[in-house]
This record gives sequence, C-alpha cells and structure tokens, in this order.
Amino acid sequence: MDRTRLEKLLAEEEALFVQSHPRSHALFERARESLLGGVPMNWMVRWAGRFPVFVQEAKGAHFIDVDGNRYLDLCLGDTGAMTGHAPTATVEAVSAQAARGITYMLPTSDAIWVAEEMQRRFGLKYWQFTLTATDANRFAIRLSRMVTGRAKILAFNYCYHGTVDETFATLKDGKVRARSGNIGPPVDPSLTTKIVEFNDIPAIEAALAPGDVACVLAEPAMTNVGIIHPEPGFHDALREITRRTGTLLILDETHTICTGPGGYTAAHGLRPDLITLGKPIGGGVPAAVYGMSAEVAARVQERMSLDEADTGGIGGTLAGNALSIAAVRATLEHVLTDASYQRTIPMAERFASGVEEVIAEHGLPWIVKRLGCRVEYWFRATPPRNGGEAAAVVDVDLDRYMHLFALNRGILMTPFHAMALLAPDTREEDVDHHTRVFREAVQTLLGKVESAT
Repeated sequence: MDRTRLEKLLAEEEALFVQSHPRSHALFERARESLLGGVPMNWMVRWAGRFPVFVQEAKGAHFIDVDGNRYLDLCLGDTGAMTGHAPTATVEAVSAQAARGITYMLPTSDAIWVAEEMQRRFGLKYWQFTLTATDANRFAIRLSRMVTGRAKILAFNYCYHGTVDETFATLKDGKVRARSGNIGPPVDPSLTTKIVEFNDIPAIEAALAPGDVACVLAEPAMTNVGIIHPEPGFHDALREITRRTGTLLILDETHTICTGPGGYTAAHGLRPDLITLGKPIGGGVPAAVYGMSAEVAARVQERMSLDEADTGGIGGTLAGNALSIAAVRATLEHVLTDASYQRTIPMAERFASGVEEVIAEHGLPWIVKRLGCRVEYWFRATPPRNGGEAAAVVDVDLDRYMHLFALNRGILMTPFHAMALLAPDTREEDVDHHTRVFREAVQTLLGKVESAT
C-alpha cells in the first residue's frame, strides 16, 4: 500500500468532513468550554474526523445530524441500539411507564415477566437487574468470589467487559500487566487477574490448575477486538476444565446477543454458571441483567446475610427501576424476537458478501468475519485466533480512512474497528449502498479512481 497516498487521502477526507459539518464543528468548539475534551465521554474523541457528529434525531437504521446530513447507522450505539433507534413498542412502553412513575426501589410485575423470559431464552434459573453490563459483570465476579472463596479471575487477552477493573489487563512477555491506557488502576491487575489467549486450551488448563481462580469471564466469541470465533471443541474443553477445577464460568452475551434471541449460549447449547447481558435489551434505555444456575443461587443464598443485603457491594438504588424493566419487557417481547433475527442475519450475510466481492475484485489480503447480524472486515489475510494476534495488526490510519470515507458518504461504522451491525429496519438498498461506498473507498485508495474531494 502506498502510505503516502493514504496520508494524502486521509487529509482530503478530513477537510471534506469539516466542510460538510459546520454546525457540529461549532457545537464541538462550544462544548470544549464545558465538557472535558469537548465530549460527554472521553472515548468520543476517537471518532473519525476532527470532532464527533452531533445528532439531531434517529429512527430505525438511520439518523440525521445537526447539519441535516442523513446516515445509515451501522454502529447502532455499539450494540446499544441494535434494535434500531426508537423502536415503537419500546417507546410506547417507556412513555406509559414514565407517566406512572420511573423508579420506586420496589418491584413491578414486569420484572417477573422478564426473568421468566430470560429463563426461557438462556436456560439459567435466577436473574437480577442492573443498569449496565459493567455492573452485571462486577456483581457476577463478586458473587463468584464469595461462593468459591477464591480471589482471582481469568479473562482473555484484549477482552472487553465494560469498565470492570480486573479486565483492563493484557499479556506482555508472558506476564499480566495493566493494559496500555488503563487509567488509575486501583491495584496491580496481576494481583486480581490471570490473562490467557482465547482458544488456548493448554493455557487455560495451566491457569486454573492451582485452584485460585473464582471464575472465567468470557465472551463466547470475542467481538471487541474484531470478531474471533471459538475453535471447534473450545467451549466443551473450557466447560470441562472449569467444572473440574471448581471454577465458575461467566459468559458475557452483551455483544454476542447478535447471534440470536438467546445469544451464542442458546445457539450453540452452552452451559455456563452465570450469564451477563446489557446494552440492547432495553432498546436503548440503560438496562442489564445477570443470571445464574440454581446451584450457584443456592450457594449464594447460603452465604448471604439478610441484614447485610444492602451493603455487600451488589445493587444500587436505580437497579431494577420500573422504567428500565418496562423497556426490557417491551424490547424482548416485540423487538428482539425470532422474526427480527430472520431479517437482520440475512442482511448481515448480504453485507459480508458485498465486501468479499470487492476484496476479491482487487485481490486484497483482507478478510470478512460474521457473527449473526454483526459483520467485520479485517486488513489481514488470515483470521486471528486470539486477541493478541488481532491487536498486532491494527492499522490506525487505514481504519480512520475507511471510517471517514464512509462517514462523508452517509454511513456510520462502529468506531475503533471496521464493524457493522444490522438493525431490523436495515434494507437491501442500505446494504448495497455500503457496498458501493466500500468499493469506491478501495478504488480511490489503490489509485484506480481519483478522490471525489
């Protein structure tokens, strides 16, 4: 690849972005006087372009920014809006519940309906509510430590489980170290965490053999360093080793719910001890759940003191609030249904086929991976087996160019990697629009057409 040409094209796309987003630019400059970095959350500074796009409104698979530009949204709130924006059933349920009260610190009958639906979809007996998957993971880890009497957890290299302190760790020269950019870690992560590579059964065996690990926290397929599928036999081996060593197995389905209504767990018949799930289940309203087997629940209740139930580090006064649970019920009942996946998965297949066609046309050493209604293209010739292999080939400039080229032509991809999520409202013409823009980006990069800028 001609890196000089890439640098030139990236500069041209950045100039085009600034030119076509004057109101977003003005709002960003204003925001810099009151918001740290000019953004509500610090990671928003990493969006392609010199500033983030400010949104005016969104519905289904599209949104409009403050400059009047309309976009096909393939990011969908990085799974938070996997249902599409403002799904009608969820909006109606939230509006009705808001008029009746938002939070009581008391249960509603909706909580029972949701728990029973979780039982049906995932097979675990007992469920609890939080507002984020981060908290669901934190609480699942705490419960695992309590019932096993063990201090450490095991996670996979370059995993992502929200802002859980124990998981911001990586392998460096075979040692567990704080991950680069880890802000103010409360303790050295090597004291709390063992890190191994995904798909490495011998490493898992060795890490769990001493009997000091309370739980393995894992996505059933890695998604946040690109899509990395488990190799054949991986989950059977992981389950056997965790059971033999008395280690609890927590599966984080927050992203892998893209596989189907019961996530990767139901689609592949997995048998975890606990499951965590957040983001999309509230249709965009903050909500999350965690579930556990009857056996784990019994062990928890044996050790839980009624007098200390409110001071154990699990819960929160807004967890399980009426508004969130009403949103979850409506979303599960009417939006994240079998029928929804019957629309979104074929759209993802069409998306993958279009990108693969362009890659083949130009003989590029790139690949495409898909998981349910989630698709990603990689700038490498072979699929990575684990997070370490995936992180080693990240091309920041090429990623930024492809993202910004798409953004300037009305398509929002998921930031930080080339991932697309297909909403129920995404149509064939939307997918084909992406294929055309992707082809144009590649042809321009290779010098086969001149940049439209």
